[in-house]
Amino acid sequence: MQPWQPLLDWWFGPEASATQTAAARQGLWFGKKDSQDAEARERFGDLVEQALDGGLAHWADQPDGWLALIILLDQLPRMLFRNDPRGFSGDARAQALVAHGLARGLERDLAPIRQVFVYLVLEHAEDLASQERALYRYQQLLDGCDAAERELFANFFDFAERHRVVIARFGRFPHRNATLGRTSSAEESAFLLEPGSRF
Repeated sequence: MQPWQPLLDWWFGPEASATQTAAARQGLWFGKKDSQDAEARERFGDLVEQALDGGLAHWADQPDGWLALIILLDQLPRMLFRNDPRGFSGDARAQALVAHGLARGLERDLAPIRQVFVYLVLEHAEDLASQERALYRYQQLLDGCDAAERELFANFFDFAERHRVVIARFGRFPHRNATLGRTSSAEESAFLLEPGSRF
């Protein structure tokens, strides 16, 4: 077994359709539960620390390892370090990994539901060009999916569009300001009072 397989098994569950996988794992992916954060820390905390320290680079030689390393850098720190600047400490390396892997076409060997977590790195970037690339990639997933999965991938596209709108308006995500010690502008403060202003 490859060293990254337990992480992918935990994150995606048993092999199934994209709709079935999302239905089963949505709470893990996008929920905020102390028990899930604790499990992530117990099972994969050491790997997260290695990844954040620049290790495990050889994982990126294979598509599944590349994806797992991206998850260690982008998704798990947000679970292990909620409301802490360290939650974003893997973003720069994750973005570099995604750019390098996409240039090599590694995403083509991943199922569409797994590609979602590659493009989330672009969606997390406080950079409009990255947001545009995320939208393009989610549009490709939407265009290529079966009718039964259209609602699922349309939802991923919609969230990417919502992220792009915020970055186009503010150049950053205002909901991160408090965690990162940034001062919100008056416009940002007003925006944060609106429904749906936080992801």
